[in-house]
Amino acid sequence: MREIQRSLKNACIGLIYCFRTQRNMTIHSLAGTVALAAGLIFRVGLTNMLFLITAVALVLVAETFNTSVEKTIDLYTKKRNHLAQKSKDVAAGAVLLAVVYAVAVGIAVLGVPLWSIVGGF
Repeated sequence: MREIQRSLKNACIGLIYCFRTQRNMTIHSLAGTVALAAGLIFRVGLTNMLFLITAVALVLVAETFNTSVEKTIDLYTKKRNHLAQKSKDVAAGAVLLAVVYAVAVGIAVLGVPLWSIVGGF
């Protein structure tokens, strides 16, 4: 039981580190909170809400892995290294893919309700 508690504590410490030190983690979580709040306000339904939750979670998980890759590379080398930079770029690209997916889900789920407010339909 203590090992499980220790693992959970370490996981929480890692997440807290990401939220405290990674600007994009804060930006993504705020955007996700807004999207989820909009889903609740517009009562988008359970399935659509699950799509929104999954998209937000995917972005946060990708950002967490990106941070892990960056910190591991920084531990390995402080010098400019072509392969190290490529690895960081690929990890950042994974976050970008997750964000593009999340935006697509947001548009698909929230587009019509938002358009009805903006467009007056």
